[in-house]
Amino acid sequence: MAAAAQPARAAPKKNKKKQKQKKANPIAIDVLVESARWNGFANAAAIVRRAVKEAAAALSTPRAELAIVLSDDSAVRELNRTWRGIDAATNVLSFPAMRTSGNPLLLGDIVLACETVAAEAGTQRKPFSHHLAHLAVHGFLHLLGYDHESNEDAAAMEQLERNILQRLAISDPYRRPAKGRN
Repeated sequence: MAAAAQPARAAPKKNKKKQKQKKANPIAIDVLVESARWNGFANAAAIVRRAVKEAAAALSTPRAELAIVLSDDSAVRELNRTWRGIDAATNVLSFPAMRTSGNPLLLGDIVLACETVAAEAGTQRKPFSHHLAHLAVHGFLHLLGYDHESNEDAAAMEQLERNILQRLAISDPYRRPAKGRN
């Protein structure tokens, strides 16, 4: 007698919902810690990397590379004096690379001064991580050619910063705090 045929197994049901695939961010970011002053801010590299990746995604930046240097006031003051003729530390400097036809595109370097960033965050009563992310985004926009030399350019750049920071759940860095009642 022939063996009874086994019932055919139903093919596994395919999930009709599309799997949300996470796009690979086309930007490569090297973070270099050049000052021990950043040791007190263990997550600084992750903060700037996340902020710039979000900015790149928001602006549909093509495949690119850049470096972010976590430095200190002394080194930033020297860079500012050498490249801008200003003998003072500042919070962030951007050094756009010469444009070439290379792939990926080399955008340049962003340099952040630890003491100035921390002091500004304290003075402005902002979380350090929020101020650091804002300055990383600000520096990134400079690498892309944005500036704030005119009121119109400044307004456009600030709006881009607000939009990007909102995606990071960071409040408007340009909003003036409400004055308390006397």
